[in-house]
This record gives sequence, C-alpha cells and structure tokens, in this order.
Amino acid sequence: QVQLVESGGGLVQAGGSLRLSCAASGRTFSSYRMGWFRQAPGKEREFVAARGGSGGTTYYADSVKGRFTISRDNAKNTGYLQMNSLKPEDTAVYYCAASPVTASGSYYSTRTYGYWGQGTQVTVSS
Repeated sequence: QVQLVESGGGLVQAGGSLRLSCAASGRTFSSYRMGWFRQAPGKEREFVAARGGSGGTTYYADSVKGRFTISRDNAKNTGYLQMNSLKPEDTAVYYCAASPVTASGSYYSTRTYGYWGQGTQVTVSS
C-alpha cells in the first residue's frame, strides 16, 4: 500500500502560481503511476494530469495544457503539480492519486487509481 499526503494549496490571484506536493509513503514510489485530479463544488472529480512510474509519458487535461506541469522525484517519494497562469475556474480541491504501474486502466479515469490523498484546496480569485 501507499499513503499520500498533499500540500501546497491556498488562495492566489488569477494569473498567479502554486506548486502542489504529494508525499508518498509505504512502498517504492517509482512502482506507482501518479495522477492529479480536482473537484469543484457540485461537480464530479475530474482528471488534471498524470505521469508514469519512472517518469516517461505525461498526460494533461486540455484545460490545463501549457499551464500545469506534473513531475515527480522518486528519490524523495514526492510528486508535484506546478500550476501557472491560474484562472478562477481552476478553483477546486486537488487530489493526488496513485496506481501500481502494473495495473490496467486509463490514466484519465478515477477508477484506475486505488490510492488517494485527502485533498488540498486551491482557490483562485479574479
């Protein structure tokens, strides 16, 4: 199993930046693919970005392409989501998720990920 703890959320003005962190413990982080999802009030949880276990291919939602960057430091058992040019519509609770690299399923689907953090609030003011 792996435990995930997000941090780095907060209040920022439109156009600003935040970097979210996802600290993993329990198992070798490199053996898990990592994803970021978000959920705004009254909406379903939606895919933001994902990355394979040992780096490699990255995946982004169209709404964040060119503004957000997912990265990971397996030596530190930590994943990151750098968010630039933030917009009010990016306001949501952001969740880190993990799934074994051997598992099947789409990087884009919440059903693929069996491990979730508690979430961190990101609020972007206009």
